[in-house]
This record gives sequence, structure tokens and C-alpha cells, in this order.
Amino acid sequence: MNRILLLEDDPNLSKTLIKYLKYNGYKVDLAKNGEEAMDLSYENSYTLYLFDINVPLLSGVDLLTELRQANDSTPTIIISALIDIASVTKGFIAGADDYLKKPFDPEELLIRIQAKTTKLQHLIKFKAFEIDKKKEEIYYEKKPLYLGNVQKNLFISLVTNYPSPVVKEELMHLLDKPTDLALRVNIAKLKKNLNITIQSIRGVGYKLL
Repeated sequence: MNRILLLEDDPNLSKTLIKYLKYNGYKVDLAKNGEEAMDLSYENSYTLYLFDINVPLLSGVDLLTELRQANDSTPTIIISALIDIASVTKGFIAGADDYLKKPFDPEELLIRIQAKTTKLQHLIKFKAFEIDKKKEEIYYEKKPLYLGNVQKNLFISLVTNYPSPVVKEELMHLLDKPTDLALRVNIAKLKKNLNITIQSIRGVGYKLL
């Protein structure tokens, strides 16, 4: 299920949005201030952020700026009563993907959310990595990452199954010459090339940490 983090301190608007989004199949976590939203973003994985700007403790723009600096590329829609060009510009400079001015029709918001989440259906994220399953391409911090076919396919398999392990037999099928030694060597190269941690699960296979 698509999960949304909503940062909104207006109780009436937040109640309306949560009810509407849940009705349309989204799970919504509510944060009433920027610091609470920051904590939730670290504790959970979200499909999309929906941030108001003028909220207590930490503004939506400042929060988004910090998240982007931490390599969090989760699509973000700013919702705000601020309609001046300066405020809109600050939102996009901070890393917003869209900006919706209050008051707005919940249906319009839903359309914008669907546009962002539909695009993500073929994308998988792991830390600062992003995999386009459709194109079978890997990106690190938004920049293309080039690996040989074997290591690329191993990494895609590990990320697709994260946090669960991938059984050894499945990984073997991705090798040119499937042997235990070849698998261990390619896993070791993958760990070194990407500076990631891959754990061997005895009798099962491998998993990302």
C-alpha cells in the first residue's frame, strides 16, 4: 500500500485529507509539526511526502531541505496558503516536486498524488540508490551507475527483495557460470564496488543490510 507522510497542523484540513486519502487506498501518517515529521521520515519508508509550510518547530521547506541534504528523494508535494512567487520558489528550491495552493479540491490533490506514485511503480529505492526496473538501470544519488550485467542483476535482485534474503539458487541463475565460488566472488565485488553491506545467511542465501 502507498504510504504518505502528511505534515499539517490544521486539525480540520488534516482530518479531511486523511479520510479522503484513506478512502482512495492510501495509508496516511500525520505529523503536526516539522520535528515530528522528521522523526517519522527516519523511522518509516514513504511513497510520498505532503508538507504544509507554516507549521510549528520546523517549517515544511526547512524540513524538506534537510531531507534532501540527507539524500532522501521521496517525491514531495507542498500544500500552502502562501501564494507569492517567493514562497513557491523556495519550495521548489528546497526540492519539492509539486506545489498546491490552499484552498484546493481534494480531487485535484489526488490526481497529483497519483501522477507521482504511478511513476514510482517501476522504481525501487535503497538508501541513496534508485533502480528503474523498466529500464534495468541503477542510479546513485540521481547519477547513473554502471555495473557489469552479473553484478547489476545481483544488486537488483537483492534490492527488490530487501529486507528479506534472496535464496542462493535464485542468485545462481544470474551468473554466467553458476558455482558457489563465482557467487561469493561476485557478491564480494558488489560489496566493494558499491560500499554496501551484504550478509550471508547460512543455508538460505544473501541479504542487504
